[in-house]
Amino acid sequence: MAAPGSASWVAGILARDLRALRREVEAYADERDLWRPAPGVVNPGGNLALHCAGNLQHFIGGVLGGSGYVRNRDAEFGQREVPRTELLADIDAAIAAVRRGLERVSPQQWEAQYPLPVGGVTLTTGEFMVHLAVHLGYHLGQVDYHRRLVTGDAKTVGAMPPAELSTARKTP
Repeated sequence: MAAPGSASWVAGILARDLRALRREVEAYADERDLWRPAPGVVNPGGNLALHCAGNLQHFIGGVLGGSGYVRNRDAEFGQREVPRTELLADIDAAIAAVRRGLERVSPQQWEAQYPLPVGGVTLTTGEFMVHLAVHLGYHLGQVDYHRRLVTGDAKTVGAMPPAELSTARKTP
């Protein structure tokens, strides 16, 4: 059985990491660098941002939240030179989709099968939501390294701070 607050905790982690993705996209000083290839890196930061936003808008916003979002996964990886403002708007839309979609998930749904098969398997909604959070964190790290590689800027954007989690409290 899922612990009380599981959906809100996953929603909080996803929102925190999407805000970090937003900061990563903003940290590219030259917008063209979002699309610049790096040796050994197939997907530049811009495509990873499109993928993360599209993935969450589909699996949480569309499937669980009933938003009507229609995903174009090929475009997430195939488009180039999407303006930064559009990337940021997609990330903001994903934040809203996560909040609205997970608000609709009942404790019973959390334990039940996710409504669609994913990658040829069925799994519980709760486990798939945790998978989506880990997936986002994985790609967030890739965007961070891409930005550093193509810009030479080693500064951090403060991704994934525990202080931004919903249960975080300052210690005395």
